[in-house]
Amino acid sequence: MTGTRVFVARLTGSGVFDPAGDRLGRIRDVLVVYRKDNAPRVVGLLAEVPGKRRVFISIGRVSSIASGQVITTGPISDRKFEQRGGEVRLLAEFLGRKVTFNDGSGDAEIEDAAIEETGPGEWAISQLFVRRPRQSGAPFTKGATALVPWALVTEKTEAGEPQSAEALIASYSELRPADLATTLLDLPQERMLEVAEELPDDRLADVLEEMDESDQVEIMAQLDDERAADVLDEMEPDDAADLIAQLPEERGEHLLGLMEPEEADDVRLLLSFGADTAGGLMTPEPIILSAESTVAEGLAMIRRNETAPALAAAVCITLPPYEAPTGRFLGMVHFQRMLRYPPHERLGSLIDPGLEPISVDTPAAEVSRILASYNLVSVPVIDENHRLVGVVTVDDVLDYLLPDDWRSHDDEDTPASAAMSKRAPKKRPATKTATAKPATRGRRG
Repeated sequence: MTGTRVFVARLTGSGVFDPAGDRLGRIRDVLVVYRKDNAPRVVGLLAEVPGKRRVFISIGRVSSIASGQVITTGPISDRKFEQRGGEVRLLAEFLGRKVTFNDGSGDAEIEDAAIEETGPGEWAISQLFVRRPRQSGAPFTKGATALVPWALVTEKTEAGEPQSAEALIASYSELRPADLATTLLDLPQERMLEVAEELPDDRLADVLEEMDESDQVEIMAQLDDERAADVLDEMEPDDAADLIAQLPEERGEHLLGLMEPEEADDVRLLLSFGADTAGGLMTPEPIILSAESTVAEGLAMIRRNETAPALAAAVCITLPPYEAPTGRFLGMVHFQRMLRYPPHERLGSLIDPGLEPISVDTPAAEVSRILASYNLVSVPVIDENHRLVGVVTVDDVLDYLLPDDWRSHDDEDTPASAAMSKRAPKKRPATKTATAKPATRGRRG
């Protein structure tokens, strides 16, 4: 292995491969320990392997590190990660700390760190990419940057003090919501809540949708009511309804009053149905068009970036009004059928005659059977007046069928997987109260 310099912020998300080239997981962080007279030494890498499990890879089991991949000497341990005393995670705890230049030229903030091989199987921090305070009063200017050896600066931050929340958020800016949610839950509780408070409303909404309800409640309890309502506005209505149902009734009603009226109406509608019915599972914002709309208009609607893939699989055709609850429901047109016809073809002539809508009180078990039996991605939901009120998508049903802890579910927990089909129906508590439980933390054996 030749000497290599790798910047830590660019390493996150890189693939981990065994000598045969088989992918084992992805890098999530780098762990170092401080030394008295030398730069911090790298002790290992934190990797995410299939099943969202976080595991520790000793640096001695790494044969090569590059900006795009990490090669190990062989299989890695599947034991859960637990951070030991004295270890510091560079991305989660180090970037963003303050340093002062030993020559007296001022202070700076660490934006990245370069690790470099110092010997066979040995790596250490070699240089820091830092930014000095801005000198101009202009609001959009930034301070000068510099790449400096570790020996030329001294940390102003105490060894155990974490970085700023802003620096951590910047480090994880490109993570998908599900990955960011898992990363936040790996942090100490106080740190997780601090970072959550600093996330933009839409980003925090996406992250909350990927968390267990107990973790959602824990975070929402730390937000003031105005911020909490703004985050709920950004969430999908069915996710927002499930979250509000777990809050104390008085706060839930107060937050609904602070939300945008249109968003709050969708959530109130979902809360009026049982969680184990089509009405409780459905998404109240399907794509709705008139029978006179054309294939071109339908394809334009499903191409929108904000449309979820499951909702983009079909468009619903109704009489006016074209917002749920609509006029009389006429049918659905699947996107594959639209692709087979010219752009000017009327959607009313392409309706699937074999797809029957379901009522709001259809049991969730029956909904899942319908989707499976007819190989559907979504099924329309109507009320007693045959008005479209929403659609149940396959991901809505999966979320209902999977165990409550499926996001932290490990491959080794096979009994839970075997019992998945026998789980008790998910129900929204009648009292709308919930007790937040501590987030599950990983352990390294």
